[in-house]
Amino acid sequence: MYSKYEKDGLRIAAFPCNQFAGQEPGTEPEIKKTVTEKFHVTFDMYSKIDVNGSGAHPIYKYLKMKKGGTLFDAIKWNFSKFTIDRDGQPVERYAPNVEPNDMEADLVKLLGIAKK
Repeated sequence: MYSKYEKDGLRIAAFPCNQFAGQEPGTEPEIKKTVTEKFHVTFDMYSKIDVNGSGAHPIYKYLKMKKGGTLFDAIKWNFSKFTIDRDGQPVERYAPNVEPNDMEADLVKLLGIAKK
């Protein structure tokens, strides 16, 4: 999806987090190497952060405040996703089980382009 719409302005910001069953125990260089080599990730990978609790990163505090969850606002699992418009405003929150391809229509609309 990223390579398909990168030239149209799509940006993906990934924040590794180890708060979910220890899925990201490695160091930042180890995580970046794994996602680059194993999953061929080319979008932006940022520092490992906390997304819940008192140590939650401010960006996730903001996202959860603007787009609360179904039962509670906490991030329930890795791969929770948010779309953010070109003005930096959160538009939608997606559960971890929503596949990126299932978000394509929403992304195309936010990018203001026709589906490719």
